[in-house]
Amino acid sequence: MSKRIAFQGEPGAYSHQACLETYPELEALPCSTFEDAIAAVRDGKAELAMLPVENSTFGRVADIHHLLPDSGLHIIAEAFVRVQISLLALPGVRLDQVESAMSHTMLLGQCRAFLERHDIHRVTGADTAGSARHVAEAGQPEMAALASSLAGEIYGLDVLAEGIEDEGNNTTRFLVMAREPDFSRRGDNGMMTTFVFEVRNIPAALYKAMGGFATNGVNMTKLESYMVGGSFTATQFYADIEGHPDDPEVARALDELDYFTSDITILGVYPADPRRH
Repeated sequence: MSKRIAFQGEPGAYSHQACLETYPELEALPCSTFEDAIAAVRDGKAELAMLPVENSTFGRVADIHHLLPDSGLHIIAEAFVRVQISLLALPGVRLDQVESAMSHTMLLGQCRAFLERHDIHRVTGADTAGSARHVAEAGQPEMAALASSLAGEIYGLDVLAEGIEDEGNNTTRFLVMAREPDFSRRGDNGMMTTFVFEVRNIPAALYKAMGGFATNGVNMTKLESYMVGGSFTATQFYADIEGHPDDPEVARALDELDYFTSDITILGVYPADPRRH
């Protein structure tokens, strides 16, 4: 049996595109939810999971940061995928025939200028690839979908226009999850370390905890907070830093962090994607 990489969504989703671009040798396994994609790896149905964590236009993907610490999986790679949006319609349909376009609300918002210019009404769908499938099955020439060109290939739709997003640099960052961690140094663009932590309940704890990264010259590329356990006082922080835990400056910074925190969990150590820079 061929090895698999799980993703959330239907065939043709941008997460599917990320799987094909990053691991073309693996069979992509569609899953209904992020939890299902994680479970597929944990249960041995797939070797890896491709999970989106943030988009350059719309920020972080909801729920992912809550799922990662308790997933039982480890980050072994990251992937940056350019989101190019296509207008897809039934074969033979012309652009001037299209009256409405269906897609996930996020994509509809990213193509506002194009849709207004062509007087195309926006229709909210569950997701991008699902909208393409719906258009193919509905057989209504006046209805189109906003999705990837990959979705057009899968569902037999024509690409009437591509690259129609308002922001020309729209990119989604994905994390690749596996059952076992990989702390080896690899890649040609440096290493990244991702971890979550909870600060001790003392004045200026976060300020003091972050001081070690500044004094040791460690670049923190991401720091986000979110509540845990439904409490307004228990806050967990998610962080990405450049470097490997064995780097002397990173080790010193993590030691200082440990002093001011009640818990630190390293989620993964992985090579920086060249597209990060």
